Amino acid sequence: MLELAWFALWGILWAVYFALDGFDLGLGMLIPFLARDEKEKRVVYRAMGPFWDGNEVWLIAAGGVTFAAFPAAYATLFSALYAPLMFVLFALILRAVSIEFREQLPHVAWKSFWDACLVVSSLTASFLFGVIFANLFAGIPIDKEGVFRDTVLALFNPYGLAGGVFFTVMFLVHGMLWLIIKSEGGFRSRVSGAVFRMWGALFVAALTFVAMSARVTDLFDNYLQRPALFLLPAAAVGALAAIPFFVRTGSWWKAWFSSFAFIAGITFFGVAGMYPNLIYSSINTAYSITVSGAASSPLALKIMLVVALVFVPLVIYYQAWVYWLFRDAIDDEDAVGHY
Repeated sequence: MLELAWFALWGILWAVYFALDGFDLGLGMLIPFLARDEKEKRVVYRAMGPFWDGNEVWLIAAGGVTFAAFPAAYATLFSALYAPLMFVLFALILRAVSIEFREQLPHVAWKSFWDACLVVSSLTASFLFGVIFANLFAGIPIDKEGVFRDTVLALFNPYGLAGGVFFTVMFLVHGMLWLIIKSEGGFRSRVSGAVFRMWGALFVAALTFVAMSARVTDLFDNYLQRPALFLLPAAAVGALAAIPFFVRTGSWWKAWFSSFAFIAGITFFGVAGMYPNLIYSSINTAYSITVSGAASSPLALKIMLVVALVFVPLVIYYQAWVYWLFRDAIDDEDAVGHY
């Protein structure tokens, strides 16, 4: 029971991370396409400025849970997927540097360089997250010792690439919705018009990814055995359909929370389909690393559960306070301040 609780918490932490840092990554990719001048670029930076480093706490938490609760899976994961995970880490570091360094000098070339770094780093992290999780859903070639028996290029298979595209477009839509909330006037109107086109791309990407999941993965086996689980993808579909409706009615926050629910629902869809595996072996199912097989001792899980029950609500409270404090749209005066 403890192993199942920690597996559920593992999935929740990844869902929260993708739903929060996803809009930051989306904003980073949007700059060259939607921001026409320096003022609009600063609105984009200000839209992510108070939030991006706090959002990354959830990535640390998800990685920490993997390490502490499922050490065998952590060891195999960070060995087999070492290269893409390191590129994700480098991309997130470059994103942080880009945000902090951009305003250190007033020169146009300096700012343009860091804008380009932000775009590249955000795109790299978004795409690789999709590639990594798609391969976890489909299975990776590990032997009974947990050794990866292929090259890193094998991860960039058609399903992995579909996952990368899907995550990228999903984060772009999420970022657009956040930018609608945080912007005003003509900039907001232009972004809200563009979000419909990107939503269409997201619908196609999501449909393609789910169809490929049914063909190349075993994710749906758990759903067929436990039909109640279909409520997860059904909720995700409903949330996706609600986004354009709320945008048309000007309910910006409802549109963003619908996107949040869609990202969380898609994550839960994959995590629920993986169970009881944490890492599925495409060589032999007997080599797969299961939740029970990778879990720490019951005593360790109990102690960590108490710690989690104390500190996770504190993190939620702090972040809720930050989001409430910076809830308003960014006006002309705010746009010229330092982010």
